[in-house]
Amino acid sequence: MRDKQTPSVPTTGAIADARMVLATDLDGTFLGGTDAERTRLYNWLRSRSDVALVFVTGRDPWAIRDICASGFVPAPSFVIGDVGTTIATFENGTVQPIPRMEAEIARLWGDRVEELRAAVSQVPGLWEQDTPFRFRLSYHYDAAAFDAARMEPIRRMGFDVLVSHGRFVDILPPGVSKGPSLLRLIGYLGLEPDRVLVAGDTLNDLSMFETGLPGAVVGGAEAELLEAVAGLPSAHVCKAVGAAGIIEAIHAHNLHPEPPEVFS
Repeated sequence: MRDKQTPSVPTTGAIADARMVLATDLDGTFLGGTDAERTRLYNWLRSRSDVALVFVTGRDPWAIRDICASGFVPAPSFVIGDVGTTIATFENGTVQPIPRMEAEIARLWGDRVEELRAAVSQVPGLWEQDTPFRFRLSYHYDAAAFDAARMEPIRRMGFDVLVSHGRFVDILPPGVSKGPSLLRLIGYLGLEPDRVLVAGDTLNDLSMFETGLPGAVVGGAEAELLEAVAGLPSAHVCKAVGAAGIIEAIHAHNLHPEPPEVFS
């Protein structure tokens, strides 16, 4: 029986019966590419009742709300935000966390935020991102001053540390990131994994590709991510950038009988 506080699964997009689900990172991926490339992918998504959309991003719920507010970017059915620490529906223009899905994440995070901040304050070259946090802490770093080895005390405290994009450091509950949270959502919704395309471009997307789901490593991806996915046969490394790379991967994985037209 579903938790009374848990929002019902929306029927919009018929996600449980969708022929294909696109589970995509935002910056550099779904939001990447030219206006023409994004328009082609976005219009195709809007025209297909048999394709559902999930955002899997480091962005917080408020930023996701703002991204969708203009109407240019299609609204997702579900959101995995905050680098995997938020699992939510997207209803009436807002992100609505699903308490049942997040209960274990909240337990693993605990109430040690100030202890973590004190420990991080000892690491040179870091400054906290200006965003609301739920079950994570995220920082910018100065590559000239930051030494990732100095984050080892944080790991010894029982938390995961993720360094990505040459400028971000995320402190996460142990074992929680984009990939595991996506698998949790897939199980909750009863989706067939081979119908879910994951797309990303940086190291904080690696755990999505490690799930073994069909993947789109879009053009222009972080070099460290390209190195990490080299042995993952389901991760298609795209030549095209951003939205065009997602289109390329839909064709490469043969995920839909009427895919959007590729860019030449």
